[in-house]
Amino acid sequence: MLRPYVEIAVSLETARRVLEIEARALQEVKARLDASFTKAVDVLFACKGRVAVTGMGKSGLIGRKISATLSSTGTPSFFLHPAEALHGDLGMLARGDAMLGVSYGGETEEIIRLLEALKRLAMPLVTLTGCVTSTLGAASDVALDVSVREEACSLNLAPTASTTVAMAVGDALAVALLEKRGFRHDDFAALHPAGRLGKKLLRVEHVMHAGAALPHVSEKTSMPDTFHEMSEKGLGMTTVLQGDGRLAGIITDGDLRRLMEKHRGATLEMTAGACMTRNPQTISPQLLASEALNLMEKRKITSIVVVDEAGGVLGVVHLHDLWGLELI
Repeated sequence: MLRPYVEIAVSLETARRVLEIEARALQEVKARLDASFTKAVDVLFACKGRVAVTGMGKSGLIGRKISATLSSTGTPSFFLHPAEALHGDLGMLARGDAMLGVSYGGETEEIIRLLEALKRLAMPLVTLTGCVTSTLGAASDVALDVSVREEACSLNLAPTASTTVAMAVGDALAVALLEKRGFRHDDFAALHPAGRLGKKLLRVEHVMHAGAALPHVSEKTSMPDTFHEMSEKGLGMTTVLQGDGRLAGIITDGDLRRLMEKHRGATLEMTAGACMTRNPQTISPQLLASEALNLMEKRKITSIVVVDEAGGVLGVVHLHDLWGLELI
């Protein structure tokens, strides 16, 4: 009866040991970072073409991930399988490209056989290796030391801590390049138009109700006509515009209820300008939709007006539209 509990305890102990070893390996590589890392960033930044990432086995899998991260953060990249490269895929390389090799031992035969082609194309080579004095390390323009004291595998054989460190240093290179390029939210959004990331990077201008869908009346519009505009556009509010298109105020369903209670039937004889709330909260069309959602929930409002720098009304964002995007 006690065996399942013993197995759980052993499994948890193993998991904690693995994480402790890998966390320590990351701390150690962090402490070893020096000017060679900066040089590696400079070499990859100077690349006018693409960064070809290569590696065999587990290192190849890490290389694929590093390449994908580079591409999504502003550094054009592709993964080149070294064995396939020797059977025709060398044609994927061109002058102006750079190579990032991942090889823990630094003696991966398939990558070593690419060195002649790299030399012919004058391609710089940055290597992530556990042995900077290896053949690949010695042949590299920059060799980054990603060695680990031990693998997390209980046999100290399976690539575990070493692959974690290689991937982390690859991430560090990608982020350093991102910052060196001045890569911004807009750039990231352009490369991630779909999925959850794309939604989180949507700008207000892409989700607002504009044009014919924008509820608007003038300050002189009668309240019956104002009711009609609010009902027709279905946002529970309307903007009130000055003659030049700038925002004068807004009227919401809540405003109407309060006005009816205060003035009773006299509200129907009033104009939108007399009933509106002046100086409402507004936002820029460049604001992230997620930031607009946070602002609206904090202010406990269901709609917010989007204006340009001159105060001209561009559209209205409704809380329900943002909820539907699952931005959080």
